[in-house]
Amino acid sequence: MIIRPATHADLPAINAIYNHYVLTSTCTYQEEPETQGEREAWFATHGERHPVTVAEHDGVVIGWGSLSPFRSRGGYRFSVENSVYVEQGRHGQGIGKALMIDLIARATALGYRSIVAGVSADQTASISLHERLGFTRVALFQEVGYKFATWLDVAFLQLMLPPGGLDTAGQSGNT
Repeated sequence: MIIRPATHADLPAINAIYNHYVLTSTCTYQEEPETQGEREAWFATHGERHPVTVAEHDGVVIGWGSLSPFRSRGGYRFSVENSVYVEQGRHGQGIGKALMIDLIARATALGYRSIVAGVSADQTASISLHERLGFTRVALFQEVGYKFATWLDVAFLQLMLPPGGLDTAGQSGNT
């Protein structure tokens, strides 16, 4: 398995993996499948500062991860939110962990101060993975999500990264 930056050619596989969970899981609160056009627009909002990566095995995308802005206001520019999705049937093989470790390394290299994860509280495997990688639970929002006729809680976890690496404009550099 290799982890590499995603390309436009990976978007159908990324979308197929994600849309499975849209239809079957509370790991995303999106209720309608993402169209290819919506996935392309999403990808266009990412770039060097907010990478999208894929896990590939024998030329097939089997998982993906991304770093996205935590919030849109400028004061949040030193924090990112992570997402990781693994192809159905491939859980427990270390793919999600490898994607997370790669995202943490990328966020550190980019000079971010923290990574935030919003995880449905019923997704205990995802919460456990984040905690094993050093994330700490910092909040629990009760019944803020609703999917499959069920009210859902969201746990927020945070990983503090080493200080430094960003100047006040949010650009990488030595400070």
